[in-house]
Amino acid sequence: MHPDRNPSWTPSSDVTEQPRQVRRILALFRPYRGRLAIVGLLVGASSLVSVATPFLLKETLDVAIPQGRTGLLSLLALGMILSAVLNSVFGVLQTLISTTVGQRVMHDLRTAVYGRLQRMSLAFFTRTRTGEVQSRIANDIGGMQATVTSTATSLVSNLTSVVATIVAMIALDWRLTVVSLVLLPVFVWIGRRVGNERKRITTQRQKQMAAMAATVTESLSVSGILLGRTMGRADSLTRSFAEESEQLVDLEVRSSMAGRWRMAVITIVMAAMPAVIYWAAGMTLQLGGPQASIGTIVAFVSLQQGLFRPAVSLLATGVQIQTSLALFQRIFEYLDLPIDITERDEPVRLDQVKGEVRFEDVTFRYDAEGASVLDGIDITVPAGGSLAIVGPTGAGKSTLGHLVPRLYDVTGGRVTLDGVDVRDLDFDTLARAVGVVSQETYLFHASVADNLRFARPDATDEELCTAAKAAQIHDHIAALPDGYDTVVGERGHRFSGGEKQRLAIARTILRDPPVLILDEATSALDTRTEHAVQEAIDALSANRTTLTIAHRLSTVRGADQIVVLDSGRVAERGTHEELLERDGRYAALVRRDAQLEPTS
Repeated sequence: MHPDRNPSWTPSSDVTEQPRQVRRILALFRPYRGRLAIVGLLVGASSLVSVATPFLLKETLDVAIPQGRTGLLSLLALGMILSAVLNSVFGVLQTLISTTVGQRVMHDLRTAVYGRLQRMSLAFFTRTRTGEVQSRIANDIGGMQATVTSTATSLVSNLTSVVATIVAMIALDWRLTVVSLVLLPVFVWIGRRVGNERKRITTQRQKQMAAMAATVTESLSVSGILLGRTMGRADSLTRSFAEESEQLVDLEVRSSMAGRWRMAVITIVMAAMPAVIYWAAGMTLQLGGPQASIGTIVAFVSLQQGLFRPAVSLLATGVQIQTSLALFQRIFEYLDLPIDITERDEPVRLDQVKGEVRFEDVTFRYDAEGASVLDGIDITVPAGGSLAIVGPTGAGKSTLGHLVPRLYDVTGGRVTLDGVDVRDLDFDTLARAVGVVSQETYLFHASVADNLRFARPDATDEELCTAAKAAQIHDHIAALPDGYDTVVGERGHRFSGGEKQRLAIARTILRDPPVLILDEATSALDTRTEHAVQEAIDALSANRTTLTIAHRLSTVRGADQIVVLDSGRVAERGTHEELLERDGRYAALVRRDAQLEPTS
């Protein structure tokens, strides 16, 4: 089930999860605890320097100026200047170290999420929109930047400043301190309420941003633009995007304004506290209470004003942390996704792969509750042999091919390579052993050479040319203005379908796998282009174990063995001639093809 649509989530369960979630967040910073310790020392030093300034001010007003002690006055003034300089230096160092740590944590998160997704089975990506995946990596992790780069330092700094300032205020006058802090519990309660409110809105906002990212990814890709234009849906898509954007506007405004008035009340009250302090000091004197010196009152107000900034910042940091918990929750959902395709603790590594492939009583279903897509498949393909898999649409042909490179895992039976269950092989062996050429050819927005070298990064230019010649595409590439440096464009749309297929074949030739899966590799091509691509496929298939999944039967007549699938079961098997003699399902498919062949 997609994490954005998990019906089991409830606010109460979220509350119980918060302590565990906070521990996971703190664990992200554990590798950098040495640097964070330095930040802590800088924060402590900065707080002590800040608290010292009001005491220097008190001595200036109560002693140095009234008594005319110019030497002491100069020292006190120099101390205040030095305090400002040290605070600035400590602040710059704090920012440098905390930002570096924060960016490293974001890097770790991005890499962890990307690595996790790389290990997910094909099933995950068939049910998840690409834009939502991109949004998790870009928007959600990007939205945490302020939290991981500055919030932790800000929290420690402001908390230390608040504690140090309160201690200093008590040392000056405990009665005025009580007056100053009487409303602090109320402020903390308000801050928590605002934080919870913003967290709820942030969760909704990130989901809406993911939906918009998915819409943009799908509708503004080359294929999406072609579909929208040819179907006359450009205006409709624009209106749909505008509606999603309008919802995001509302959520952004709500997020920005959540608790704004309550926080404004706190700011007003805190700003009015100096007037309250002056009033309380004056009333105490009038009522015959103990007299506080002018220096004490000014120093206390200075401390109280110094308390104002970190206290408000601390409340705002609390709100920011509550908001960020929603983003962390979305990232942790991806990090906690179960991985269907895993490698054994001690996997088998084959240095030499002969290429024998066996399907032993294989069954497969996409969902535990769903119907079987494959049922009781028993097929053996000897090393260097060729198997053709044919049948009607939905018979399970492509699914059977996907089981060999472990794009999916069987739910019953096993698939073996040279007698070893593919689930026991290490990923590197399986990737080297099995190559796949499918109807859906994917090319990166990069040069032809870069696309080919994706199979073998260390391939030489000569090896690229050799592979391209074998795939019948070298002459076309050489005729391009930039040759192998030509950029293929988004998804290879600068090349025709046949040219893209031959590039994919050249890429597979370069990798030189002993087992080859051809999944409808020519079904989308016209007859003339198919002939050119088929020549490339024949060159690729030589001396390899080949499994050809085909809709057009003209491409599989020379296979050593042909298997006809129907509703996930083997209906027939044999050579082309044997199956024609039986006049069964295969013969019916051949007659169908003959009727569909264009007449010259």
